[in-house]
Amino acid sequence: MSHPDAPGPAPAAENAAHADAPGPARPIDPGPTSPLEPWPETVRWQPVSRDLVWVEVLRLAAGLAVLLLGLGIGWALSGHWLFGLGVGLVVLLGGWRVVAIVRAVRAWGYAERDHDLLVRHGLLVRRLSIVPYARMQFVDVSAGPLERAFDLATVQLHTAAAASDARVPGLRPAEASRLRDRLTALGEDRAEGL
Repeated sequence: MSHPDAPGPAPAAENAAHADAPGPARPIDPGPTSPLEPWPETVRWQPVSRDLVWVEVLRLAAGLAVLLLGLGIGWALSGHWLFGLGVGLVVLLGGWRVVAIVRAVRAWGYAERDHDLLVRHGLLVRRLSIVPYARMQFVDVSAGPLERAFDLATVQLHTAAAASDARVPGLRPAEASRLRDRLTALGEDRAEGL
């Protein structure tokens, strides 16, 4: 129970009057300030195709199948409990990796700007690559058997420094070709200006 002389909450009319009173302007939230999310208002990230999840999961399944087959044969021949533990761990880690693949594919994105291409990816270690068009030496499009089965392709950007090469996987072939042609044309234009 409150004391009758204690100040109570201000009436709604007083609160409204104080809200309209001139005073210091509130800062506008500029958005994320992470160094891996620069220019939040000006960059429009393009996602990669969600079908890339299936490509990566099938690659994982192929590797896990070989590993599980070896462990299963060892368990059947020896009957040692460590092989059973190994099978359980592989299944558990495989399930965790599938979840990580889904999240990793969602993390991929690219953005075309006037002078450079931005590519972001990664979960635990976030990576943002900024590739200036003038520094690109060549751009190629590749598609392995699994990618072709899901109608996907990867655009690989090659620069003078091998460590700065970037790639954008999980693109439809038409988009991959358009991006390759645009990046090549912009790279030639910028290189001529140097």
